Amino acid sequence: MTRDYSQFFSTTPLDGQAKRVTALQALGWQPFFSQQISADEMAAAPPVRIVAVHRNALHAVGDNFATALPPRQDVTVGDWLMLNSARPQSSRILARSSLIRRRAAGTGRQEQLIAANIDTAFIVTSCNQDFNIARLERYLALALEARITPVIVLTKTDLAEDPHGYADAARAISDAAEVVALDARGPAPKTALAPWCKPGRTVAFLGSSGVGKSTLTNALLGSQSIETQSIREDDAKGRHTTTRRELHSAPDGCLILDTPGMRELQLTDAADGINSLFAGISELAARCRFNDCRHETEPGCAVLQAVEQEVIDRSQLERWRKLMAEDAFNSASLAERRSRDKAFGKMVREVKKIKDYRK
Repeated sequence: MTRDYSQFFSTTPLDGQAKRVTALQALGWQPFFSQQISADEMAAAPPVRIVAVHRNALHAVGDNFATALPPRQDVTVGDWLMLNSARPQSSRILARSSLIRRRAAGTGRQEQLIAANIDTAFIVTSCNQDFNIARLERYLALALEARITPVIVLTKTDLAEDPHGYADAARAISDAAEVVALDARGPAPKTALAPWCKPGRTVAFLGSSGVGKSTLTNALLGSQSIETQSIREDDAKGRHTTTRRELHSAPDGCLILDTPGMRELQLTDAADGINSLFAGISELAARCRFNDCRHETEPGCAVLQAVEQEVIDRSQLERWRKLMAEDAFNSASLAERRSRDKAFGKMVREVKKIKDYRK
């Protein structure tokens, strides 16, 4: 089935102004990207944005044209490339304003790129058994590390006995994220999420399967183009409806990324995001007597003292420890692999030089 890319080619008036955005601005083009290129490069290699990543191809859209490119492991949905028409595989990736990544699911230590150049991450959870503080903290740390504005979106409020209780629990996690509670069906999402869904801005829905990400996407698109499914009654878990990451353009000019539910979210290289999320604990840790304090039994531990005084909750401390330990392990593993890959690449180049010299 061939996808219709005309949705990306229309321009939308800027808020309160008669001026219209350009075709590139409608795709999310910002000064951050234009500052990375010269006028000559712009003329020779037009910028394109990756709007979908399939197994056999990358789908990109530029200034009123669409094209398919060979797949690349270093490119993800939302990326901007300077299109090299003669050698598409060599198209330059522009520096990203943000990048969502995780350790790939499974026993390997591969890093998986989720999405790039996202402005706002809507972290979606339901007012039912899916609601999980530890999982929300993971998504928040992921967004904060990526320098993305996080917003917690609570769905299925119409089915909950106490939706306000869920909202209060979500707000207590962090001051870094606003909380929006709504019924994903009907007009509520378009109104409640409007402050973040501006023309040329890119938003992403993140969360487990069955929490309403596709329903929210449809609400903002004003259509039923994204398939949705109901959850299982016994455990409130959903099936994977969205199977790939794709950008969609809403009538109001906002770009929307609907993502598959992630059963496993392993953090990597996210220490700054974790520390931002647990800012209170991080500040206390800096006051400990020993620099290498593990906050377990050490004397002079400011964190343990705060727990005893009930300034911070012990369960929160345990979640912080778990995330920091997980991130340290995954980051070290990835760093080792990168080092090995770099050394192997250097060896290959040296062998190639010797062969070329002998010729």
